[in-house]
Amino acid sequence: MGVVVFDPEAFRLVYPEYSSISDTLLQYYFTRATIYLDNTDNSRVSDLAVRAMLLNMLVAHIAYLYSGVNGQSPSQLVGRIDSASEGSVSVHADMPGANANSAWYMQSKHGADYWNITAPFRTFQYISGHSPSNYPYGYYRRY
Repeated sequence: MGVVVFDPEAFRLVYPEYSSISDTLLQYYFTRATIYLDNTDNSRVSDLAVRAMLLNMLVAHIAYLYSGVNGQSPSQLVGRIDSASEGSVSVHADMPGANANSAWYMQSKHGADYWNITAPFRTFQYISGHSPSNYPYGYYRRY
């Protein structure tokens, strides 16, 4: 199966808004992204092209959160702005449709894309095996 190797140049072609971020920092973000999405032979995402795309989405999401876009500092606001006023400045952010699992991903468009695309990989996976009822005094007891 293999693993995905991060290519900063290919990443910048797809996400040019992060072109001001150094290769070293992007590599760090990629390593961090592999914590969220397994990049080993045991990954639920077996297609390397799909896994590379998903990992790049995570790198873009992490870069958005910690480095900002187009060389600007990252926003400290979480969620989308649903109301704002000008006199004595007031801003309210909301995260509609987000639950405890998805809230972190919904802070950027890349994270939201990742969350929606990975829905099939977050489902229950049954792996067949033998029943423990064969063991003495297991689940099935004859009385």
